[in-house]
Amino acid sequence: MKVTIVAGARPNFMKIAPITRAVDAARAAGKAISYRLIYTGREDDPSLDASLFSDLDMRAPDGYLDVSEGRDHSAIAAAIMLRFEQELNAHPAQVVLVVDDFTSTMSCAIVAKKRGLKVAHVIAGTRSFDMNMPREVNRTIVDAISDYLFTAGMVANRNLNQEGMIPEYIHYVGNILIDEVRYNRHRLLRPVWFSTLQLQEKGYLLLTLNRHQLLGNRPVLLRLIQALLTASEGMPVIAPVHPYVQNALRALQLSAPNLHILPPQSYLHFGYLINQAKGIVTDSGNIAEEATFLDVPCITLNSYAEHPETWRTGTNVLVGEQPDALKEALHTLLHGAWKHTTLPDRWDGRTAERIVQVLLDE
Repeated sequence: MKVTIVAGARPNFMKIAPITRAVDAARAAGKAISYRLIYTGREDDPSLDASLFSDLDMRAPDGYLDVSEGRDHSAIAAAIMLRFEQELNAHPAQVVLVVDDFTSTMSCAIVAKKRGLKVAHVIAGTRSFDMNMPREVNRTIVDAISDYLFTAGMVANRNLNQEGMIPEYIHYVGNILIDEVRYNRHRLLRPVWFSTLQLQEKGYLLLTLNRHQLLGNRPVLLRLIQALLTASEGMPVIAPVHPYVQNALRALQLSAPNLHILPPQSYLHFGYLINQAKGIVTDSGNIAEEATFLDVPCITLNSYAEHPETWRTGTNVLVGEQPDALKEALHTLLHGAWKHTTLPDRWDGRTAERIVQVLLDE
């Protein structure tokens, strides 16, 4: 079986790495399976730092489609589809495996399906039920045309069942992101600047932001960051963020000696910061999942979570974009008894093995 695995952005690689290792292990055991890894972006993409693939213990992509990200979803989708057709012409596959819900995910899934190939969607069934979100449109389309729907939880299974998906296509395999967290938990590295800032383990708050909608709403962003800094009571707030986020934060012109805006960190350095934080304030579902596994308090600046397990049984709390709710959650974090995690079912680090076994069985 020849599998083409598609990555469309840096976060995809954290979920693809365990699958590549599982395929390699199956192949070493004599199974007839191989993979080709394709990145839809450029080879010189600055988000793919030099250490990424060694940190994740995986090889670099076998090919690049050289399509740059941008705001014009239709232009990006068209460019990816044309170049992915060329990729499959040159390197035929039987299964195309996609993850998450980016424009690249949808584009490559459509190309594969129109060519009569099997489509496998990892992290299928997640829903916000807001069709004004481009990613909701992407994930709904991909699920509708996939032959393998690999889900992370029973809520995702329920969503797919309610939408009338073929039951035999749905496979509850667990959370693939947790495979990578478990694999790397004892490989995490303390950043060299940690001591320079005189930080202490469990003595700082970690801030991560990515959502363009939030970053583009300056009044709301300002109120949230002001609430964070007020409620932090002088505790260091560490914000290792991408340049566009740095620009948005600095444009607020806040005077806050305890706010440290830093460049993006390598995977193993950032994992250390998550693991050793007193608490996390984020708009990222992936971070909430990692925090749940690591039993680190997490406050999410959103009204929904793609994986409800993070707040139902994990350490996550949703505060939306409400400054008062953020202050209250931070007060509880710093002075109260924050809830501890109960690990959801199948967050056991064997999700990739289950995915590969399903592909081999069928």
